[in-house]
Amino acid sequence: MDILYIVITIIATVLLTTGLVYVLMNKKFRELGENKKDDQSVMMLNQNIQSMQKDLNQRLDNAARVVGQVSKELGSVQEMGRNMQDLQNFLKSPKLRGNIGEQVLQDMLEQFFPQKYWQMQYKFKEGQMVDAILKTEQGMIGIDSKFPLENFQKMVKAETEEETRIGQKDFVRDVKKHVQDIGKKYIIPEEGTVDFAVMYVPSEAIYYEIIRNDIDLQSHAWEKKVLVVSPNSFYYFLKVILMGMQGQRIESATKKMMEMFQAIARDSDKFGEELGVMGRHLTNAHGSFDRIEKSYNKLSSRIDQVKLLK
Repeated sequence: MDILYIVITIIATVLLTTGLVYVLMNKKFRELGENKKDDQSVMMLNQNIQSMQKDLNQRLDNAARVVGQVSKELGSVQEMGRNMQDLQNFLKSPKLRGNIGEQVLQDMLEQFFPQKYWQMQYKFKEGQMVDAILKTEQGMIGIDSKFPLENFQKMVKAETEEETRIGQKDFVRDVKKHVQDIGKKYIIPEEGTVDFAVMYVPSEAIYYEIIRNDIDLQSHAWEKKVLVVSPNSFYYFLKVILMGMQGQRIESATKKMMEMFQAIARDSDKFGEELGVMGRHLTNAHGSFDRIEKSYNKLSSRIDQVKLLK
């Protein structure tokens, strides 16, 4: 609303100045009209006044349109501000904020993998439930997306160095505890998980605060076998996993092709052996046929000789 007051004040000042000039020139016109000393000057002044009056009316119309447009746009800005405030109030609830994080996580998994390779809200045997799992050849990767933001927000809103120091200390404590919980709850090799889990941080600003301010946080995460990712780094993490899966599929397909070629080679060798046996049989049969044919010809010749004796 302050911006609207400033715009109206500027427009009013311009109009007031223009009106004052108009009044002074009108007064001068009346003085000249009363003296009637210079008709040409009176005529020129009259034309100037009429032109200024026309210009003043046009300025008033333009000012009215500007004020109306500014009021409309300020109304939109105020509505947007109210919506942003409502969203901030909405996100103050950790549960609701976690639901949004889960939805973003699900959308990213859907972009990269078919449904059979991932699952939301996976429940382990002891009852703990992880936000998502990613199924790979090496095992399941647990992914947590419920990051505590309260102390980070306090740190950002701090007005003194002492408040900032306390907020940062509490923030580091929150991160370490969350990392420890993830490592304890979602890394269960006996249930088919890999030997690490993923902590998805839903904000780049928070992620950079983690890796920028306290090297101990990163070493603590690695010690607990927890990979900390932001929206951007999680994208590349999923891309690497996808490439690995594609490589495994290519390797598996190549292995199957080699097995088929080996089977064909074995069948070819066996067929060659059987063909050789058949060839030998045919050769033997051909030899037998030749011998039988010769014996038959000899027998036929003797029969012909007997016929001649008659």
